[in-house]
Amino acid sequence: MSALRIHGGPDAQGVPLHDFSTNSNACGPCPQALAAVQGADATRYPDAAYTELRVQLAAWHGVAPERVLLAGSASEFIFRVSAWVAQQTDGSGGRGVWLPPQHYGDYASAAQAWGLRRVELAQDAQLAWACDPSSPLGQPQTGLAGLVATAPVLVLDRAYEPLRLSGALALTQEQLLRVWQLWTPNKALGLTGVRAAYVIAPLGALEAVAQLERLAPSWLVGAHGVALLQAWLQPGVQAWLQHSLATLHEWKARQLAACEALGWTCLPSHANYFCARPELQGEALTQALVALRAQGIKLRDTTSFGLPGHVRLGVLAPQAQDALQQAWMSVRVQERAST
Repeated sequence: MSALRIHGGPDAQGVPLHDFSTNSNACGPCPQALAAVQGADATRYPDAAYTELRVQLAAWHGVAPERVLLAGSASEFIFRVSAWVAQQTDGSGGRGVWLPPQHYGDYASAAQAWGLRRVELAQDAQLAWACDPSSPLGQPQTGLAGLVATAPVLVLDRAYEPLRLSGALALTQEQLLRVWQLWTPNKALGLTGVRAAYVIAPLGALEAVAQLERLAPSWLVGAHGVALLQAWLQPGVQAWLQHSLATLHEWKARQLAACEALGWTCLPSHANYFCARPELQGEALTQALVALRAQGIKLRDTTSFGLPGHVRLGVLAPQAQDALQQAWMSVRVQERAST
């Protein structure tokens, strides 16, 4: 497992003009959520126990407040739960982690940092990861019900559930009671710069919750993150999100057609992003992505996800799609001229 962390979004060249490399809601930011974040009182600490926020999140999900954990971000919890599993040593020579064939790189980075060895079978793992809709593909997590039945600790990353444009999670409410659900609303609200997340623990896991709480620093989520999570629960924000999904559905159909017109092979996806295989491969594709970035357009190379030869594209507005088409054709002209 590689320790190298590769992410989409702004980079050493600054903020891309047209950033297809992240999965943030392109209809955002949500005005009501943005106003809440901007109005947060940053002159005071939040309640260190997040009492009111926990109650609000618990009520929204229909669970007891004791099952709600706050997280600094999804990545923060990924590293914390990995550390917790690593601590549960039994002298058998290390703990195992199961990862999907394609997955977010921090799962592997956290496992490596805490000495968890990757195993092929979930039944041999002490920690298993799942993401549905999956990243980078935006597809259902293969064998999810089997993971629920066999993995001692299964974390279901639900980062893209609020941005699902089709399909449904293939788990019953009873099965969900057995998994750790990781929620990160900032993507759905178009406010990825606000780092805040939360987790719904499995039923009957209160001792594990207490142990994970002890591994967390004080004031894990700042005032702006608290404001974001509270806004997430408001009916007006949820109504805005539902309206944005209809727009994203239309934009996605247009973007798929635009990519196919370029000769790219697009893979199926249920979310506000999809993967595509351009006709250029290998070093030619790498150079083309660099050339696009120089024109202010950033795509996500999915090699680090375990999917070489493809790119992941978040769905953007038609203006950005047109810019991508024009830039790619320009890159192809330059590529042909140099050969």
